[in-house]
Amino acid sequence: MPGDVRAIQRTTRQSPYKMRLVIDQIRGLNVSDALALLSFSKKHAAKQIEKVLKSAIANAEYQAREKNEPLDTDRLYVKHAVINEGPKLKRYMPAAMGRGTPILKRTSHVEIVVAEKEGR
Repeated sequence: MPGDVRAIQRTTRQSPYKMRLVIDQIRGLNVSDALALLSFSKKHAAKQIEKVLKSAIANAEYQAREKNEPLDTDRLYVKHAVINEGPKLKRYMPAAMGRGTPILKRTSHVEIVVAEKEGR
């Protein structure tokens, strides 16, 4: 299968810092190992990342079917996985002496690229 296949989820309602803790664990892993790690993780970010990884696998299967090429999903691995910062939701909380304290509710963009391993 030539080329890489990717999946992106934009504006996930979790801070990039928390998401990066999980994505760093699966970078470079085999797809089946990454899914196992994510499904047993206690972090909320793992659920979001698992959705994106499953989408990337489905995209790879679809592209292989469109090009009429064989694809072994067991040979797929996470080639590139990155969390970027999305737009912040800006809110204000009342504070002492009539002030307003800003609260930034951060969002993340999840991008995962899977590729088929070369060789045996």
